[in-house]
Amino acid sequence: MQNKTLKELARFVGGDIAGDENIAISDVAGIDNAGEGDITFIANPKYIAMIANAKASAFIVSPDVKAQAGKNFLYVKNPYLAFAKILALFNPPPLPYNGIHPDAYIHPTAKIGSSVSIYPHVFIGEDAVIGDRVSLYPGVFVGRGASIGDDTILYSNVSVRERCHIAKRVIIHCNSVVGSDGFGFAKDGAKYHKIPQVGIVRIEDDVEIGACVTIDRATLGETVVGRGTKIDNLVQIAHNVTIGEDCVIVAQAGIAGSTKIGSRVTLAGQVGVVGHIEIGDDVIIGSQSGVAQDITSKGVFSGSPAIPHRDWLKAQNIFAKLPEMRKMLLELEKRVKELEEGQKSE
Repeated sequence: MQNKTLKELARFVGGDIAGDENIAISDVAGIDNAGEGDITFIANPKYIAMIANAKASAFIVSPDVKAQAGKNFLYVKNPYLAFAKILALFNPPPLPYNGIHPDAYIHPTAKIGSSVSIYPHVFIGEDAVIGDRVSLYPGVFVGRGASIGDDTILYSNVSVRERCHIAKRVIIHCNSVVGSDGFGFAKDGAKYHKIPQVGIVRIEDDVEIGACVTIDRATLGETVVGRGTKIDNLVQIAHNVTIGEDCVIVAQAGIAGSTKIGSRVTLAGQVGVVGHIEIGDDVIIGSQSGVAQDITSKGVFSGSPAIPHRDWLKAQNIFAKLPEMRKMLLELEKRVKELEEGQKSE
């Protein structure tokens, strides 16, 4: 990647400059490690004080950061977003394998688009459909009748089971499974009888799925992940779950069957959601919370069971004081008992 001037970067992200617009930028680095030729960013106000001693050639900052003599600033409304774009500019993804490797297995009835990158030991089953410019890394399994949309990337050992649909520009990281059987069993005395899972999973455009994620196929119908949703590593999504658009689901979250989640919802790390409930649009669930009933109004919720975050903070404050409150209560009970005994003896 050749050097860029600060002026070129400002044009690229739609920002303004204070300082030397012609200074050469060769890389992106964190503020602690940035040196000459690097651009860094400040997204959290607590790091502004570090600018004075930092050695970076330029800083991506918000408009409320004051210019400093001898420092070069790139002003943008969203420094973190500008950082992401510039980082991608200086670090383009490696070019994938061009073509179909002879060690890949492709069923004769499968349909393969143009300009694909299919690595060794990929398996593409009967009647599968692979779109244009798709990249399938070693060990990918695409089951019978499954479809993969244009510009999608499946990294090593991803499995897309039978008839499941992956839309366009989806990224799925290593070892994730789309379309495993839902956890469905009917009680038969002391034993369990497996309920056939005959539905599918549908992943819409621009979804990104982390490593070791499991998304179960529906018992009937579809399990759906909406457009633009981002899923972290080690997430479990059960059968017949519906997730809206532009959601964020963080590591180790689990969503039980038939739950409906709206758009722009955030489930922080280790959140658990019971089955057959609904979470509305624009809801944020704090880490390690348990959602046991419908949440229809937007806002921030925490705890188990999840309650409005402010109420949870008050409850946590009380919880820390419970030993002291118990001691006080025992003392009050003792005093009341002494007063009652004194009245009886009069």
